[in-house]
Amino acid sequence: MAKRVAVTGGAGFLGSNLCLHLLRMGDHVTCFDNFSSGSVSNIEDLLDHPRFRLVEHDITVPFEADVEQIYNLACPASPARYQTDPIYTVKTNVDGAINVLEVARAAGARALQASTSEVYGEPACHPQEESYRGDVNPLGPRACYVEGKRCAETLFAGYGERYGVSIRIARIFNTYGPRMLPEDGRVVSNFVVSALAGAPLHVYGDGRQTRSFCYVDDMVRGLVALMDYPDGIAGPVNLGNPQEVTIAELAQQVVRACGSGSSIRFAPRPMDDPTRRSPSITRAQSVLDWRPSVSLEEGLPRTIGYFRSLVSRPLEARGDGLCSPAPCPPSSAAVSRD
Repeated sequence: MAKRVAVTGGAGFLGSNLCLHLLRMGDHVTCFDNFSSGSVSNIEDLLDHPRFRLVEHDITVPFEADVEQIYNLACPASPARYQTDPIYTVKTNVDGAINVLEVARAAGARALQASTSEVYGEPACHPQEESYRGDVNPLGPRACYVEGKRCAETLFAGYGERYGVSIRIARIFNTYGPRMLPEDGRVVSNFVVSALAGAPLHVYGDGRQTRSFCYVDDMVRGLVALMDYPDGIAGPVNLGNPQEVTIAELAQQVVRACGSGSSIRFAPRPMDDPTRRSPSITRAQSVLDWRPSVSLEEGLPRTIGYFRSLVSRPLEARGDGLCSPAPCPPSSAAVSRD
């Protein structure tokens, strides 16, 4: 049955893919975004859809929505973006979570918090299970994002316990795929854009640090499965692909898949950059019957194809960070502004 669903951060990479998926499921979708890191180009193909509505709004400011479900995805996920204004990043995570939870409380809606594998910090156990409490530097350059997400989890748990709000917490591991912005700052987009341009790929540290990359379609399926699971699921759920790869190996794969002559160069490793990162998805498998199906070898060519298509688009239509941002669409395109 069609549902009324809100997605905060719905013009971002993951949010826009989620909006598209929900529309294909037959839901009515309201996208909230202030375009601080999202892009009009990510949702331009949705604007004329009769069940899609865009509301330009900053979730650090209270808002209202008559919905049955609300996904809270509003916050930049790449260090290059969230470190630009660390105080605002904290406010987006903390004030934003409170405002989302107040909407859910007033509407009797279910709320899902998009948390992150960053809450595990520099993990002492491997792979990371949801029971692991993490090793996080609260004063480091990543703290604005990490501690903001940890506090958001606390707020969601508190609203669930005190007010009976039906809450979900997804700990999302590295995700990639179409609708990533070229200047997003995450490693896959950085590598692909450089390789397509024939520029050097910059690997920080010795390249032996590992990540696990989940294709966006798999991640969206996981988020929806978690949101739709009946009441009674306890605690956060890891969502990610346990296929572990070193950053150096990823760079080599990207160069090969792009057919590029780019070189690979090494640079100093950033502070608090985790050494190993890979999810235990036992809970997602057993409770949600979810597991990723797209390997990195399959997902990278799809992602590269998307970035190739951006190069061929007119500059004024892209709004993707390679040119001046596209203006917000006019009010006739189902847009309201607060």
